[in-house]
Amino acid sequence: MHTFADVKKKKQYYLIRLQFLGYRFSGWQKQPGYKTIEGMLAKTLKFILPERQYKILGAGRTDAKVSALDAAFELFLDGEPLQDLDFFLKDFNKNLPSDIRIVSVKHVKEKFNIIQHSKEKEYVYLFSFGEKNHPYTAPFMANIQDDLDLDLMKKATSLFVGTHNFKSFTAKPKENGKFIRKVNSAEIKENTILKANFFPKKSYAFHIKGEGFMRYQVRMLMGALIQLGKGEVTLSDIEEALKPNSTTKFVFVAPGSGLMLHSLDFKDDV
Repeated sequence: MHTFADVKKKKQYYLIRLQFLGYRFSGWQKQPGYKTIEGMLAKTLKFILPERQYKILGAGRTDAKVSALDAAFELFLDGEPLQDLDFFLKDFNKNLPSDIRIVSVKHVKEKFNIIQHSKEKEYVYLFSFGEKNHPYTAPFMANIQDDLDLDLMKKATSLFVGTHNFKSFTAKPKENGKFIRKVNSAEIKENTILKANFFPKKSYAFHIKGEGFMRYQVRMLMGALIQLGKGEVTLSDIEEALKPNSTTKFVFVAPGSGLMLHSLDFKDDV
C-alpha cells in the first residue's frame, strides 16, 4: 500500500538531447546576471510545467560562445510521468528561443546517470586562415588571418592520441586535478559539417574524441596547433608538454565560437 509520502517522492527521469548555437550565451552553467543555456532551459521548463518540481543536469559544461550539434541533459521530474512526450517536445521547442532546439526526449530508468554513463564525446573546432572572413561567419568558426602550416598541424594531432598528461592544456590547474586523460582520436580535415554561401571557399575542422575533457582543454590544444601553424612553437614543444612531469605552459586559448560538441554517445544500458 502506497502512502501519500510515497506518491510525493515519486520521480521521473528523462534524457533530453538538444542542439544550440552558443554565440550569444555565456556558456552552459546557470549563473546570475548572465544568459546561459541551462538558465534558458530552466526558465522555459518553469513556463511549460508550472505546477511541477524539477531539476536538470547537463552531460557537461560548455564555455561561452561554444555550440552543440548533439548535447544532452537529464531532467529529474517529481510526480507522475509526462503523458505525451511528442507534445512535450513540441511545446518545449515552441517556447525556447530560435538558437536552442530539443531533438529528442526519452524516459530513462532511475539508475541512469548522465555523467557516469557518458561513453565518448566528439568535439569539433572549425577554423579558416589566410584572409578575413565574411562577418556572418563569426558565430561558427575561428578566423586566423595569418598563413598556417596546415600539414604540420595535421602531423601534430597524432601526438594528442592516447593517454597523456594534459595539465599544460587546461586553465588554472589545481594541484589535485585529474590531468591524465585519454584521447581516442584526433585529426584535422576539411570542414564538411557546416556549409554556407558566406563561408570561405575552404575551411577546416579539428576533430577530437575522448571520454571526457578538462576545462578549456580542446580550445588550448587548438591554440597550440594554431601557434604551431604560425611557427611560434615547435612539434617538440608540444611533445614535451604532454610528458608526465612536464612544466611546459601553453596559454593561448582558441576562441570559443569555433568549438562545437559534435556528438555524444552513452553506454548501451541507457
